Amino acid sequence: MVSAQTRFWILIALVFISGFSQGMILPLLSIILEQNGIPSSVNGLHATGLYIGVLIASPFMEKPMRKIGFKPMIMIGGMLVFVSLALFPVWQALWFWFILRIMIGIGDNMLHFSTQTWITTTSPKDSRGKSISFYGLSFGLGFTVGPLMTRLLEIHQALPFLIAAALSMLVWSTMFFVRNSTTEDVDVHNISSSSSIKRFIQTGKIAWVALLPAFGYGFLEATLHGIFPVYGLRIGHDVNILSLIIPFFAGASIITQIPLGVLSDRLGRRKILMSVISGGIIAFLFAALFETSATALFVSFALSGMLVGSLYSLSIAYMTDLLPVSLLPAGNLMTGIAFSIGSLIGPYLGGLFIEFLPGVSFFYIIIFMLIAMLTTIFFKKDPTPQHAN
Repeated sequence: MVSAQTRFWILIALVFISGFSQGMILPLLSIILEQNGIPSSVNGLHATGLYIGVLIASPFMEKPMRKIGFKPMIMIGGMLVFVSLALFPVWQALWFWFILRIMIGIGDNMLHFSTQTWITTTSPKDSRGKSISFYGLSFGLGFTVGPLMTRLLEIHQALPFLIAAALSMLVWSTMFFVRNSTTEDVDVHNISSSSSIKRFIQTGKIAWVALLPAFGYGFLEATLHGIFPVYGLRIGHDVNILSLIIPFFAGASIITQIPLGVLSDRLGRRKILMSVISGGIIAFLFAALFETSATALFVSFALSGMLVGSLYSLSIAYMTDLLPVSLLPAGNLMTGIAFSIGSLIGPYLGGLFIEFLPGVSFFYIIIFMLIAMLTTIFFKKDPTPQHAN
C-alpha cells in the first residue's frame, strides 16, 4: 500500500477529476441543448440536475462513511461518475440526460465529501491551510481543463464524454493501491456521541458565515459554466471562443489559490474574503460593460478567477478554523450542501434572467449575489474559533 504522502496526491488527483467532470458537463450540455433549440430557462433548470444529485446524497453520506471508511465511498462515487459519463452518447433524451446529471452529482458528492474529510482530518494543523489550498488548486485545474472538451464537439458529439469517462476511470483505479481509513482512525470518534441532526445544528450555529463563500462559489461556477455559454451565443460569440473564455475563470484561480490561502493564514479569512469579493464585483462590472468584446471577457474572467475563484477553498479553511475536529465531517458536508444550493439557484435564476430581461447584461445577477454576500460578511463579526481539536 502507498504512503500517506502518496495517498494525499491520489486524493488530490481525484479532486481534479471531480472538477474536470463538472467543468466539462455544464458548458458541454448547455451548448448541445442550445443548439437543439431548448429554451434557456429549461436549459438552466436541466443544469441543476448535477446539484440535485449532490443534495439527494448529502443527508446519507456521514453514517456510511463512518461505517465503511473513506476508500469504499470514493470507489463507489468514482464509478458512478465514469459510468454515467460513458452513458451520455447512448441515448439523447432530456429526461435521460437529467438522470445521468443526477448520478454524476451523487458520485461527485461522494468523491468530494470523502476526499475533503480525509484531507482536512489527516493534515497537520500547522499545514492544514496549505493542504486545503492544494485541494482548491486541483479542483480549479480540473474545472479549467473540462470546458476545453467542448471543442471536441466538432469531431463527434460522443467524443468528449468517452474521453472524460476513460480519464476518470484511470485516476479512479489508483485507489486500489490506497489503504482504507475511517473517521475513528483519525481520532474523530467523538462524532458518534450525538445525532447527525444535532451535529449539523451545532455546526451551523458556529460556522454558518464560513459556508457563505462556498454558496457564492457554487452560484458563480454553475452560472458561468451552465448559462454564460447560452448568453454568449446569443450576443454573438462563437462556440470556440466561448470554450476558451470560460476556462479563464478557473484557470486564473490556480495562480492565486495558494497565495490567497497563505495570506488568509496571516491576515485572517474574513479580511481576505471581503477583499477578493470586492475585487470580483469590479471585475464582473467590467465584463457587463464590455461583454461584446471577446478580449474584455478574457480579461474579466481571468481577473475574477484570480479573486473569487478561491472562494470554495477559503470557505473550507474558514470552516476548519472555527470547528473542533469532531465536527469537521459535518462541516465538510454542510460546505458541500451550501455549494450545491448555490449551484442549484445560479443556473435557474441565470436562465430566467436572460430569458425575461434580454436587454440587461447577464453579469448583473452575479454582481448582485456578490454584493449581498459581501454585505453579510461585513456586518458579521468573526465567530469565536472552537479549539476543541
